[in-house]
Amino acid sequence: MGNLQVKNIPESLHQQLRLCAKRRKTTLSDVVLEAVKRELARSTFQERLSKRSPVDLGMSAASLLEEEQDQRNQEYQ
Repeated sequence: MGNLQVKNIPESLHQQLRLCAKRRKTTLSDVVLEAVKRELARSTFQERLSKRSPVDLGMSAASLLEEEQDQRNQEYQ
């Protein structure tokens, strides 16, 4: 298993990471490792998404979401 050392971390970020680890009752290394894994997964997803062909929905995604929200609001009234 490899090791990684990160230097020159701003004190405020280091404090946030320590507090996060404490709240989760885990180690600082575990918190950082999980963050790195999430970032790599996000990056991989964005790369795959950028290679896909655009899809014509016939209207903007925002309009479709607004329409869906309006429909749900009517169902709950």
